[in-house]
Amino acid sequence: MTSKNNAADDTIPDLGDSLARIDPGLGNPTRLGIVASLKNRDRAEFRLLRDSLGVSDSVLSRHITALESTGMVAVKKGYVGKRPRTWVSITDEGTRRLDAHVQALRELAGS
Repeated sequence: MTSKNNAADDTIPDLGDSLARIDPGLGNPTRLGIVASLKNRDRAEFRLLRDSLGVSDSVLSRHITALESTGMVAVKKGYVGKRPRTWVSITDEGTRRLDAHVQALRELAGS
């Protein structure tokens, strides 16, 4: 049986820099899910995001508005036939912030 109390285990890496790079705007799982869903696509329709994240219209709308106000996503409204539609896309700023956030999480997790 291996002891976990050896001298090598008495040190903890400095995580302060990684913690400082955790983006508070992405701390909410729904917001993180929105930008992660948008990362590798041009845009997504509101209904697709709602269904894939399993949230209500009002919850999704509130989080999209918050992300839009920070410049992480862009929103475009239009029509398909006579039906109103809302499309959401990640901005360059949103991509940059998501990548930094994910990298900080990886460092914290030790990978």
